Amino acid sequence: MTQLTLQGVTRRFGVLTAVDAVDLSLRVGECVGLIGPNGAGKSTLLALMVGDLRPTSGQISLNDTVVTRLPVPARVRAGIARAAQIPQIFDRLTVSESVRLPALYGAGLSDTQARAEAAIVLERCGLADKAQAYASALGLLDRKRLELAKALAARPRILLLDEIAAGLTEPEVEEMVVLVKSLRDDRAILWVEHIPMALREACERLIVMERGVKTLDGPFAQVWSDPGLQAVYMGVPGDAAA
Repeated sequence: MTQLTLQGVTRRFGVLTAVDAVDLSLRVGECVGLIGPNGAGKSTLLALMVGDLRPTSGQISLNDTVVTRLPVPARVRAGIARAAQIPQIFDRLTVSESVRLPALYGAGLSDTQARAEAAIVLERCGLADKAQAYASALGLLDRKRLELAKALAARPRILLLDEIAAGLTEPEVEEMVVLVKSLRDDRAILWVEHIPMALREACERLIVMERGVKTLDGPFAQVWSDPGLQAVYMGVPGDAAA
C-alpha cells in the first residue's frame, strides 16, 4: 500500500522555524484534514512534500524510496501531486489541453493515452462539457475543478489539496466535498483547508498544526472535540477551552 512518510521534517528560514520536527504518514484510501491558524506551517509542509522546498533536516519517503531531495517533476512522476489554492491556469490552452499536459509529462503517458486520460478526468471533475473552452473563460468553481483535474491527470497516489475550497460559496464547497470524497479509494489525500465543514464531511482523520508543530493527529471526531483545539484553531482563550 502506497505510503508517504515524513520523519523529523524541519524547515527553517533564518531564525524562523516554519515546520518543526514533523512526523507524519499518509496511506492510500484515507483522506486526512490539516488545519491550524495562519502561519502554522501548513502550506510550507505541503511545499516540502511536493518538492517546492527542501527540508533543513529530516527525511521524506514514498514507500521505501527516499524522495527528500527530488525536485517537483521527479516527485510528480513518483506519484505526488498538489492542487493549489490559486488555480494555475494557462489562459491560451483549452481545458482539455491543460489536463493533457500533466498526463503526458507527469504520468508519462503517450499522446493517445493522455487524450483518453484527460477525457476521463474531465468527466470525473464535472468539466467534460467545457473541454474545448479556453481555461481563461472559466469561473472560479470551474477553475478550482480544473486545478484539481490537472493534479489528477498525473495519476498521483498522494494527492495534496491546498485550500481548494477557498473563495467558494457554501453550495460550491459542498460540490467540492462530493468530488474529493469520490477520489479517495485509490489514493491518499491530505487536504489543508480553513472550512471545517468541508473537512468534517470528507476526512476521517484530522491533523492540527500550531507554530510549525504538529499538535494533534487522530480520528476526526476525537481531534475535533479536543479541548485544546478551540484554543489553537478557534481563537478561544485556553481557560475557556479547558
